[in-house]
Amino acid sequence: MSSPLLSVQDLSIAFKRNIQAESQVVSNVSFDIHEQETLALVGESGSGKSVTALSILRLLCKDQVTYPTGDILFEEKSLLHATDKTLQSVRGNQISMIFQEPMVSLNPLHTVEKQLYEVLSLHRGMRRNVARNEILQYLDRVGIKDPKSKLSSYPHQLSGGERQRVMIAMAILTHPKLLIADEPTTALDVSVQAQIIRLLKELKNELNMSLLFISHNLGIVKKLADKVAVMQQGKIVEYNNRQRIFLRPEHEYTRTLLNSAPSGDPAPLPNTPGILLNVNHLDVEVIARKGFFQKTKKKIVNNVGFAVHQGETVGIVGESGSGKSTTALAILRLIKSQGNIVFDSHPIQNLTGKKLLPFRSRIQVVFQDPFSSLNPRFNIEQIISEGLMTHKKQSKKQREQAVIDIMQEVGLDPDMRYRYPTEFSGGQRQRIAIARALILKPELLILDEPTSSLDHTIQKQIINLLKSLQEKHQLSYLFISHDLALVYSMCHQVVVMKEGRIIEQGSREKIFYSPEEEYTKELLSFLDKPPRRASNTLIDENKEEKFTHQDDSQSNKKQGKKVNWDDALLMGKR
Repeated sequence: MSSPLLSVQDLSIAFKRNIQAESQVVSNVSFDIHEQETLALVGESGSGKSVTALSILRLLCKDQVTYPTGDILFEEKSLLHATDKTLQSVRGNQISMIFQEPMVSLNPLHTVEKQLYEVLSLHRGMRRNVARNEILQYLDRVGIKDPKSKLSSYPHQLSGGERQRVMIAMAILTHPKLLIADEPTTALDVSVQAQIIRLLKELKNELNMSLLFISHNLGIVKKLADKVAVMQQGKIVEYNNRQRIFLRPEHEYTRTLLNSAPSGDPAPLPNTPGILLNVNHLDVEVIARKGFFQKTKKKIVNNVGFAVHQGETVGIVGESGSGKSTTALAILRLIKSQGNIVFDSHPIQNLTGKKLLPFRSRIQVVFQDPFSSLNPRFNIEQIISEGLMTHKKQSKKQREQAVIDIMQEVGLDPDMRYRYPTEFSGGQRQRIAIARALILKPELLILDEPTSSLDHTIQKQIINLLKSLQEKHQLSYLFISHDLALVYSMCHQVVVMKEGRIIEQGSREKIFYSPEEEYTKELLSFLDKPPRRASNTLIDENKEEKFTHQDDSQSNKKQGKKVNWDDALLMGKR
């Protein structure tokens, strides 16, 4: 058998705590990747997956990291002991990487075209006129709609999923021999996830490319990987081919991961829930430039309307760029919009400044990208308690105790509250963001992909926590997600959006088992398996009308066929 393209041999990684002490985060890790082979590295957040991947390209700060044991060989040459000049020739050209958080990785001051052209110019020596065609081709391949219109966009003008797709395009432009993909589909909806999986498989064959795929999404790993390495607390506890891992796992931790898929039902609704949030005819417009002097307005959210009742969870699903997050930002009054937004019988659409402040503590949000929403200059205690200082009159000791309590509730060690965001994994940062929102005990919590960067075991803990808090305090949630199994487990009502419009809405049972729109059926077809249907749940049309705002134009649509889950399962396996 030929030598592996990449061989990680007995690798240990430690971070320097001070001059004399070190903290070992990875211990004696070994694995091989051969040509055109995909190895998936899976495990809980903080298990050492990303640190191991970053070490391959020596991207960890050399002044803060040591490698007590082992070596990393690429084409039988050591990367761990390579010179800076050798590493520069390998990075980008032969080994490329897709990072977990695109908003941090993309330059906020440069357009999409400029950042992608820089890659082609440096690594493939292309001129701008030739590079533009290549850029458009790859943006189209990763699922960017109307790529030509996105060339002049800046990262903040793209949705989370679009930013992730730009990162993927940037990584594969150089035709690397090995692609390291660190959670490349985290912010993508299920349909685009399927596109990306197909794309990566095609690129493997076209470019003879190998893939190190880091993910907590075991459904994607099952479709993509040839071999799987399971990491726990810095060690590989199981390493085998995909079939053996999924059919006959040997380690207890592997079995725990496989059994941690979203399940269960939403928290019980109150007997007589009143309407907490009512949104009607919501529009959001942006200025689209056609020329230097010519400006046109474009609606990215068009005539959106729905209601959220006390103690209820309303899920919003749809493709990336469909207007889900924009709708949430409009409700939060963080962007300009037209229409009616009524919270607890108070119109808040035109409120600003001090008049809006009392509602800020009652409506909280967890953003999609935790790293961008956490102040890197604040430690965790300062971040979580910041809202208390603004909205609550408490002593320093009371605030500190409140921070300790909420950190324990979301599964964080309170002893870590003096650390900074850069010292935490992606999943841990998301839990910090959730703690910051929950500490004010809001009545409405807007959750924008709150578990997208969490592995399934932690995701299950967070969802169970949100359900218990909802039942205890009658909290209401507006839950934005592309994870349909999670939406079914969490939400009472579901709103389906496409191109800025609501095309269908209703109870979770109605949407998942009797969808009317072809687009809804298409989304559901990407589920690996149908959600477990509650045996005592029936679709009550009267109840449907009670809990869901619907536009008159939707009421005359004909009943569609139910989803054929046998066909859906077959599609998911392709």
